[in-house]
Amino acid sequence: MRAIWKGHIQFSLVTIPVRIYNAIDTGQTISFNLLSKEGHNPVSYEKKDKVTGQTLRQEDIVKGYQYEPGQYVIIENEDFAKVKLKSEKVIEIEGFVDSSEVHPTLFETPYYIGPDGDIAAKTYGLLSETLKASGKIAVGKVVLRDRETPLLLSPHDGGIIMYRLRYPNEVRSMREVPQLLEVKADKEQLKLAKTLVDSMTTKFSNIEMKDHYFDALKGIIDAKIEGKEVVMVEEEEPKVVDIMTALKASIDAAKKPMEKAKGTAAKEKATEKAEKPKAKTRKAS
Repeated sequence: MRAIWKGHIQFSLVTIPVRIYNAIDTGQTISFNLLSKEGHNPVSYEKKDKVTGQTLRQEDIVKGYQYEPGQYVIIENEDFAKVKLKSEKVIEIEGFVDSSEVHPTLFETPYYIGPDGDIAAKTYGLLSETLKASGKIAVGKVVLRDRETPLLLSPHDGGIIMYRLRYPNEVRSMREVPQLLEVKADKEQLKLAKTLVDSMTTKFSNIEMKDHYFDALKGIIDAKIEGKEVVMVEEEEPKVVDIMTALKASIDAAKKPMEKAKGTAAKEKATEKAEKPKAKTRKAS
């Protein structure tokens, strides 16, 4: 695994040399090249002036901020240099908070953090264990690609995981979603819905987390490479039924596997009991 960043975690007077690694395996995604329809030749990406149609070189392009329709202020590289932040090599921890305080909508990209060297490994390990024992997460900031980014550090599988965070003002309010009605749930419906949730409650590790789209797309690609015919199965649109009918049917469907499992377990227990050798009784002399 190759590091993408090298620097330090810093809080109070503690400094830990660390490296950051991508947590996401990009090899698990399928990418495509753009080709011409006729000759299947690679298509180049050309930057063009949208008004004149002229092809531009990189040195012919500048960055502009649109402050009014059609009106731009040009920002040069020297302007960006003027807002350089104090350090690009420090993860600055500003405090430790309960994980429940950070809403999931703020989470962005995950990264793994590892110690940079044997000496750093002990202090790194101490921070990881402290976060785990305290039940806290560290919140701070880091400069990535010339931009200050909020982040959190959390213990994970014997190490530390870092999440880039969004700023709270970047996240829209749920109240902006259309057709949100303040409807008081019917008691009977709520009772059935809770029964269904209880019957389907399981552990996250028991739920299959697999990219079926990746497998299906890879299957199509392999079939085309081998010159086979690609068969497409049409999916039926689910029918919308009365909520009470749907809940009752769902509960019945959820109960069947549970009853089957209980019946199998009871049968196995009875068989085991029947096969167990009976203890011999000795008569007193």
